[in-house]
Amino acid sequence: MVSDSDFQSTYTVDAQRFELSNALQTTLEFKKLLTIFSSKINSLIPHNAYAYSNTLFDMEINQGVVSKYSCSYALKAGDQELGELTLMRNHKFVDEELDLLENLLCLLLYPLKNTTLYHQALKMAATDQLTQTLNRVSFNDTVKREMNSAKLNGTDLSIIFLDIDHFKDINDQYGHDCGDSTLVAVARLIKETLRKSDTIFRFGGEEFVILVSQMDLENAELLARRIRTAIECNILVYDMKPIKVTASLGVSTLHSDDSFDTFIKRADHAMYKAKGKGRNQVVLAY
Repeated sequence: MVSDSDFQSTYTVDAQRFELSNALQTTLEFKKLLTIFSSKINSLIPHNAYAYSNTLFDMEINQGVVSKYSCSYALKAGDQELGELTLMRNHKFVDEELDLLENLLCLLLYPLKNTTLYHQALKMAATDQLTQTLNRVSFNDTVKREMNSAKLNGTDLSIIFLDIDHFKDINDQYGHDCGDSTLVAVARLIKETLRKSDTIFRFGGEEFVILVSQMDLENAELLARRIRTAIECNILVYDMKPIKVTASLGVSTLHSDDSFDTFIKRADHAMYKAKGKGRNQVVLAY
């Protein structure tokens, strides 16, 4: 039997689906998109929190209070992996709610796919494809943003310039493929030494820059020395030949009166001083 209440219920759900679909078209930011989805479906499927993870972007988003009961969905559109979404609350989800949720998640997939593709394009534009580090394009904006944040919050910010020693000789003696392998290996060794919050850029050629937040000059020096040691102790094997690689590093920390230019040039000059003093060493800029 079909009653007026059934019609009203169907109409309400369809109206909310339409509203949800429109709302999900308004942003290409992951957190905003997921917050819109969560808030719009909450009257239909009440929940206290959501968690979203996306390994492609090394992303974890959590909103609300973690609760006892949850339901999780791996999201995918075609061949595109879109991460995993979990809803949580203090009592179990019933089958009718799960059926409805799976239906509503279909409305999320393509906005989420568009968001993923958009951020993949941004990531590619900002990434050095050989070493998978950030590139020079993103350097200025990132450093300026971190400088402003450090000055506003009164926190430390340090920067390390690194240049691979005798890189031209490696290219000339062993070829550019070996040079590329050297760059990849050095980038990997740097990444393995850094914290998750630190940022590495390929600044150009054989030069890398590491931006370390909430770290003073003394600790940045220790980090630079660990990086130098890791590179020196690693033997690169190319075409069955062992190749010894070393690097020269310059370290600077942010001063309250620093401009963008003075901050980075101080570390750059320290790096060139390290090369001038014999290479394979760390020099501080006070």
